[in-house]
Amino acid sequence: METNNVGVIGLGLMGTALTERLLAAGYTVWVHNRTREKAEPLVARGARWADNPLAVCDRVLISLYTTATVEEVLDRLVGGLRAGQILIDTTTGDPDQTAGLGRRLAARGVQYLDAPISGSSEQTRRGEATAIVGGSREAFEACRDLFACCAARTIFAGECGCGAKMKLVSNLVLGLNRAALAEGLVFARAIGIDADAALQVLTGSMAYSRIMDTKGRKMVEEDFSTQARLSQHLKDIRLILDAASAAGQDLPLSQAHCRLLEAAEAEGYGDADNSAVIRAYKRSSPP
Repeated sequence: METNNVGVIGLGLMGTALTERLLAAGYTVWVHNRTREKAEPLVARGARWADNPLAVCDRVLISLYTTATVEEVLDRLVGGLRAGQILIDTTTGDPDQTAGLGRRLAARGVQYLDAPISGSSEQTRRGEATAIVGGSREAFEACRDLFACCAARTIFAGECGCGAKMKLVSNLVLGLNRAALAEGLVFARAIGIDADAALQVLTGSMAYSRIMDTKGRKMVEEDFSTQARLSQHLKDIRLILDAASAAGQDLPLSQAHCRLLEAAEAEGYGDADNSAVIRAYKRSSPP
């Protein structure tokens, strides 16, 4: 297996951050995206364009919007698939679809790791994210160097599909932390407390969570420059609610969170940073 050549399919926020990490570590990175112009800044930094990275790389990272999109792209690039390859899918996808894709690829002799990244693109770019990996232990061990390059921590979660499941659990808690922070800041303002002062107290109290470090200032300053899109987290919450419904489990807090994200999206914040959830809160009556 050629270990220095690595493919990356999908050059959104996360795919770009992963590519930058790999380039900085000295890998030869072959990139592919539906729109080639998105690859140009990375090519200028040393990446190589490939019409089909599967045809030139034994190990390929995939970073797309949904599992259905991953399946569509792999169907289009299927001519490059061959036995012995390892596909590392960082997409936050549907666990059942993910496991099914893993079984279909295994039938072709291709090893598939579902390895969603916990952390924003900016945290990934700084090497601070966590990779949560499902799949065969053999494939996982063969890609330890890539995970060490792209993430501060890597957790092996079990068989194929378990990475996707654990990422949904993580995103449920993370998203609710973010929504709770937004509500706290809105409440502070409503009762006459300066938002800066409120954030300072929150970060120094038992209410603290790391989300305050990454999203608190953005909420206070209404800086919604995108690190992770709000609409993408809404997609994840819908996956969470679907999985919970299939398991017969009610998630009332996540249902409320979904409505908040839908309200923010309806206000035009779908492509903004997920800290824009704070814009879903409106005064129910005059102050």
